[in-house]
Amino acid sequence: MTDLPPLRVALVGNPNCGKTAIFNQLTGSRQKVANYAGVTVERKAGRLVTPAGRRVQVLDLPGTYSLAATSPDEAVTRDVCRGVYKGEPAPDLLVSVVAATNLRLHLRFMLELRQLGRPMIVVLNMIDAIRKQGLTIDIPRLQAELGVPVVSAVGIKRGGCQNILAALDAPAPTPPTPLPEGTDLHAEVRRLLALCVARTTERTQLFEDKLDRWVLHPVWGMLILFVLLFIMFQAVFSWAQPFMDMLDNGMKSLGDHVGALLPDGVLRSLVVDGIIAGAGTVIVFLPQILILFLWILALEESGYLPRAAFMLDKLMASAGLSGRSFIPLLSSFACAVPGIMSTRTIQNPRDRMVTIMIAPLMTCSARLPVYALLIGAFIPARHIAGLFNLQGLVLFGLYAAGILSALVVARVLKRRATTDEHPLLLELPNYRLPGLQSLSIELWQRARIFLSRVGTIIVTLSVLMWALSSFPAPPAGATGPAIDYSLAGRIGHLMLPFFQFIGFNWQICVALIPGLAAREVAVSALATVYSVGASEADAASQLAPLLSAQWSLATAFSLLAWYVYAPQCFSTLAVIRRETGSWRLVWISTVYLFGMAYAASFLAYHITRLISG
Repeated sequence: MTDLPPLRVALVGNPNCGKTAIFNQLTGSRQKVANYAGVTVERKAGRLVTPAGRRVQVLDLPGTYSLAATSPDEAVTRDVCRGVYKGEPAPDLLVSVVAATNLRLHLRFMLELRQLGRPMIVVLNMIDAIRKQGLTIDIPRLQAELGVPVVSAVGIKRGGCQNILAALDAPAPTPPTPLPEGTDLHAEVRRLLALCVARTTERTQLFEDKLDRWVLHPVWGMLILFVLLFIMFQAVFSWAQPFMDMLDNGMKSLGDHVGALLPDGVLRSLVVDGIIAGAGTVIVFLPQILILFLWILALEESGYLPRAAFMLDKLMASAGLSGRSFIPLLSSFACAVPGIMSTRTIQNPRDRMVTIMIAPLMTCSARLPVYALLIGAFIPARHIAGLFNLQGLVLFGLYAAGILSALVVARVLKRRATTDEHPLLLELPNYRLPGLQSLSIELWQRARIFLSRVGTIIVTLSVLMWALSSFPAPPAGATGPAIDYSLAGRIGHLMLPFFQFIGFNWQICVALIPGLAAREVAVSALATVYSVGASEADAASQLAPLLSAQWSLATAFSLLAWYVYAPQCFSTLAVIRRETGSWRLVWISTVYLFGMAYAASFLAYHITRLISG
């Protein structure tokens, strides 16, 4: 054991400094993600034990370029660093993470932190990349000039944080003496660079520079972006299938095993048909959701996303937005909630409002189970030109429909806006290979969030659907299906007059209701309504052929069109309210999405009927 006292550390730095990679390597899976009290800013905390046995709690603060906050994220970082954030103890030590590849920008923010006069250490991350640029940093000289410990790190490599751990075991550093008031921080950065950075070899054209000539090219760059997104959506179907089959078999075995242990009756039906079947029909789509997250995380960590935002700036301008809206919208493909929250980085208030309004049109991962079920049931699993998966092409088309619709809606919302746009200024980080450990941790967190959602919201709603579909029981001598006499059947028949014009039957009407709480529950709701139980086989695999036999192609396409625009789940509407502070925008979002969903389904249903006869 050690006599070293526990330590509370805050990791802070500019965006793209590699701070999160360091956090993941230091804390591993010992992390908790929540929100700060009173705001929707994410709070990521972890813990570790140093080689000397010191217990350390690490807080990963939102990235910011300055302590002069212009957004809720930056305000949280500023107040936590100053030790004045309500409900958050002041950190014992600030760890300022600086990208060695961009010292001119990142050292300026580090000097702002130094002015706070709090104990701190400076971490020069990506130190391996600076050597490839033919530069060397005199770390002892920089440490002497700053008056704080300076260590090097390579956040994406195993063992690349050993110097940080050693610094955490060292005695607490003395708070630095602030620079005289009125000091020009830009001039101070130039002085430090002149003293501490030297060129050892002539700079040659780096691989990154050569790659950027293609990636940022107005023609080839757009083609590369299109191909990457196309492959991403193809992979959601192609790569996931073996893992989905494995989960299929696992849920089938679990249902058969539990069903064999329980006697016939209400309890067996509740457990097998309500809980296991309800959870199983959603869990089976976990591989597709994780593959989507894997692509987004890999593109983000590789340094490609800011370049994609730059490339799409002109396209976004056609909708009245800027490239700053791209990353929040791309995040919405995973889930609209974090996508809407990340709009806080957009400084123009009207741009931010419009981005929030169109973020729900990005096809979130919760729609994947519905898409996968209907595409698998009605679209043949064949290849086009021996290369492209037809099901993947249809999925890509659904995503594209949402994107194009979002651009049109944004243009409509911005048509009366004043032209007060600012040029798009972005830091383009160095390319880097995504760290396997960091990707694994991030994917595990997404899987844990999804599974906890399955274990709470989805199972609860599945049990509710089972109850509505099972009670009351049909009267003696009844000849029709039992569900026709249940509460679910009655609700569906009441909704049918309104939805029959877009080809929906009463079973679909019933499934729409729990889908408002969690979109993916629509699959388990359909399984319950159609009396597909886990005791017979996995509910998802049983449901697809049943739907293809009982629904027309027009009905399937109508439901797919509905879910491109479907009115949002309650959590999305709640975060719109929290981010905008306006119930009016919540109602506008709900009404316009419902109207677009109904219109798209109407057109899809009647056009398909006309073509198919």
